[in-house]
Order: sequence, then structure tokens, then C-alpha cells
Amino acid sequence: MKKPFIHDDYLLTTKAAKELYHGYAEKMPIIDYHCHLPPVEIAEDKRWDDIADVWLGGDHYKWRQMRTNGFEERLCSGRGTDGCASGWERFEAFAKSMERLVKNPLFDWSHLELARYFGVTERLCGASAKRIYAACNKELKKKGFSARGLMKKSNVKVVCTTDDPVDSLEHHLAIAKKPFHTQIRPAWRSDKASKIDNPKVWNEWMDKLAAAAEMPVKTYDDFLEAMAKRHAFFEKAGCVVSDYGITEVFATPYTEAEVARIFKKARTGKPVSPEEALKFKSAWLYEGLKADAKANWTTQLHYNCLRDLNGAMFDIMGPDTGFDAIGDWSVTENLAKLFDRLERTDDLPRCILYSLNPKDNEMLATVMGCFQKAPYRGKIQLGAAWWFLDQKDGMRKQIECLAALGTLGNFVGMLTDSRSFLSYTRHEYFRRILCQKLGEEVEKGELPNDLKWLGGLVSDISFNNANSYFGFNA
Repeated sequence: MKKPFIHDDYLLTTKAAKELYHGYAEKMPIIDYHCHLPPVEIAEDKRWDDIADVWLGGDHYKWRQMRTNGFEERLCSGRGTDGCASGWERFEAFAKSMERLVKNPLFDWSHLELARYFGVTERLCGASAKRIYAACNKELKKKGFSARGLMKKSNVKVVCTTDDPVDSLEHHLAIAKKPFHTQIRPAWRSDKASKIDNPKVWNEWMDKLAAAAEMPVKTYDDFLEAMAKRHAFFEKAGCVVSDYGITEVFATPYTEAEVARIFKKARTGKPVSPEEALKFKSAWLYEGLKADAKANWTTQLHYNCLRDLNGAMFDIMGPDTGFDAIGDWSVTENLAKLFDRLERTDDLPRCILYSLNPKDNEMLATVMGCFQKAPYRGKIQLGAAWWFLDQKDGMRKQIECLAALGTLGNFVGMLTDSRSFLSYTRHEYFRRILCQKLGEEVEKGELPNDLKWLGGLVSDISFNNANSYFGFNA
């Protein structure tokens, strides 16, 4: 009988790899410390009637590939100008796209999701689309196919969403009143505070900050005070993680007087120069990391994403809709300056570094080695292969780099970075790739054939390290 594409030993080709995965990684719970799930959907325990909604709603990875395969926008994002497509039409379009996606991670992730959540092991294509669509929609009607039910099914212990400092966190607070099997925590994402290049949009956000902090925000000192109040509010709501989505690392020299003047200028609606913007952004980033250290939070720095390249589509669709690319900013010197300044006053927080450009892995791994400090194991981390890099080759290269220039055994593991409740299979995907890589090297004699020792490291990377590092106690 022909073996299905997704089977028990998927991606595992050696005896050692199979033992490491099935004996150690497979049953470990999941900590998803960076994602973009809407908290309202968790609070309301959302259900879906159509696989197209849970699979294609908000998933710009899939939209991007469907556009590449010639499907009009109404079938991709559903936001076309010529009417809304039905769930079946959108699902069929994606199924036909899958026929062309050989070796793309979407091909692997999608088949993993079909197998794990719906029991479907048939290859998804145009010919099988109707059968698979019907089977998935039938399963969605069953108990457990809700936002919380899918977390339970995936053995997810902690989820950190991505939240603006001006957010009321009302859905997080509602969840906290009736906790369930998964910790749901907010994560601080203050990027909009840095968009001083666009005074109109920036001022609108500052007005929201003033309302959220219940105080005027007219001066730079007001801004710092309001941000501190919101930081404390997030901390009280269970936040222990911040996240900065930046193009580059900002570390331009500035004085407090300069930043105060720049803030006042922008607050009155006047445009600031590129140099002035960099000074403000440098102050914002420094003060943010300093606040994280004081609160004992972990900072995540995501950079080198070149966003919204297609201006015409951005005007129609807005951000995060599949029109971003890998950037190419050099940050070594600025990152070192920022960390050194913080370290001199013992204000450097635990930090996870992610670059969307794979050329930066070795640089980041060596910079982080200069700022490790007791009592933490791996205080500064090389982040998981992120976005365009979270595919087999990208993950293997990140593992190799961290092992060679850092400490693989201290790694806090994978995340979904996703807007879908079906994306937890990305943790399985990563764990299989990790076990396969280690298993290969055992078979070649490049690692000791001590699977109990290696299995302990696999368990740590899968769950234990993150649980300890972030202080979740899950």
C-alpha cells in the first residue's frame, strides 16, 4: 500500500531521528510566544463553518501564492473589487495553487494541517478539492473545532498575542476572569509610537495614547510617562514579552533636549527631517528596552523587513497583506552600540534577535555572544527562522548557525508568527527538522550516539527552555 505524504515518520529518515522525535519531541507541549491571533476570537471561542474562513482569512502567505498563480484578488484575500467569492471558490483556487507549490513550505504546512486536524492524508489539488472541502467542513461542525478547542487539541500551554500599547486588553481581561487550559498573554508592540515620519498618523496614535493613559501627551516627558503607565497596565494583565518590528536597529546619538524639541515639532503637525526621525526612533527604542529590563520582560527585535513594496495595492489593502520582502539594512554597529549603552547601566533585557535576511545569522550569533550574562542561560537569543525563512532550509541553517556560534541547547525554540489557529503544526515541522538533523549526525558519527542526552536537549528546545526563559511556569 502506498504510504501517504504525511505519515508518522514524515521528514525522519534515520533510526536516531525517529527515536529523538517520537521519544522526546512529539509529546512536548507548545509555547507560542509570538503570534498574531486576534484575542477577541479566543475570548469568544470562535468557531468556523467553512475551512476557507479558518485557512484563508488573514493568511497573506497563501494570498501571495494564489496571486502568483494567477487568481484574482477576490479569490485570494476576498477583497477584490468585483464581488466576494464563496468559500468553495476560494478553497478551490488555493487547492489548484497547491499543484504548483512543490517544495514550498505552504505545501508541507497545509498537508500537515489537513492530516492533524481533519484526518485527511490525500494530496490537495484541483481534483481532490471538493472531497477535502466537504470532509473539512464536516469536521468543523464537531465539538473541539473552536479557537480554544484547537489550542487544546494541539497541547498549547501558552500563547502571546501582539497588542498595541493603546489597546484596552478587554479580551485578555475577559479571558483572565475565566481561564482555561492555555495561558493567553498580551505582548507589547509599540511600533506605531515610532512612526514620527508621518506626523498625521503619528499624532492620531498619540491622541489614542493620551486617551488610554488618561493624561495629556503634549511633551516628550508626557510621552514617556504615558508609555510607562501603559507598560504597567500590560504587566498587570500578564505581559512578559515585548516585540519591536523595525526596519533597522536605531542607535543615532541624541540628547534629551533634541528629542524633546523633535517631539514638540511633530506634535504640532510639522514634518520632521530624516535625521530628526532617527534621533526620536533611537530614543524610543532605547527607552523601550530599558523599560522591559526594569519589568523583567523579554524583548524581541524583528528587523530587515522591507514593507509595503506595492504602493498601489497598499492603498487598497493596507499593511500585512502579502506585499513585503526581505530587507538589507546593516545593523551590526548600531546593535552593538544599543546593547553596550544598556549594559553599562545594567538595563539590557533578555532579548531575542530576528533578521528577515539570512545573511545576518552569523553576525547576530556573534554579537549576542558578547552580551550573555548570569544568571540566564542564553540571555540573548538568536530567534527562530522567521517569516520567509521558516522553511526546511531556513530552519536547518538557523540551527547550524546557532550550534556553531552560540549554544543550541539553550534555544527557546519555534513560534508560529501566524494569524491562524491551525498553524501549530509549524512547531511539529520544526521539531521534525531538528530531530532529523541531529539524527543524521548521530548516524554519521558526527555526534555521540547518546539519545538520552540528545533527547533531553530536544525536549528543552521544544518546550522547557521557553517555559523557563519567559517565566511562564506552564
